[in-house]
Amino acid sequence: MIKLTHVKKSILLFILSNLATTSEIYAGDTPSVEGTKIYFVNIQDGDVVKNNFVVQFGLSSQMGIAPALVDWPDTGHHHLIIDSPTPDPNKAIPSKSENHIHLSGGQTEWTVDLPAGKHTLQLILGDYSHIPHDPPVLSEVITITVE
Repeated sequence: MIKLTHVKKSILLFILSNLATTSEIYAGDTPSVEGTKIYFVNIQDGDVVKNNFVVQFGLSSQMGIAPALVDWPDTGHHHLIIDSPTPDPNKAIPSKSENHIHLSGGQTEWTVDLPAGKHTLQLILGDYSHIPHDPPVLSEVITITVE
């Protein structure tokens, strides 16, 4: 059995309490540039597309694209949200979901494979740690039909 002294207990409690609040400290901490827009380049609301289609992402010139884990000012990377509500802007965009595509390498297009039918798409710019900027930079939700 491990015996903890009073000092060791205090240090352990300090570390654990800081770990428990880490997401609150960093959530939405990266500022966006006023007026920044993110948008779909080659598709729009109401389009009918064939399966395995390429989606191109655009970002207005106020901000730039950088890979995930690169903490450069006024940059982020794209996230494509498919058939899912807009993620919580105060938390990292979920990564263990086929509905949240992380373009962590700084890609500006992605080939999408969806079953036939109606689908919703949205773009969100995430910071180096996949958390939306403050305020969030996100596109309108569009609906497309896949043939």
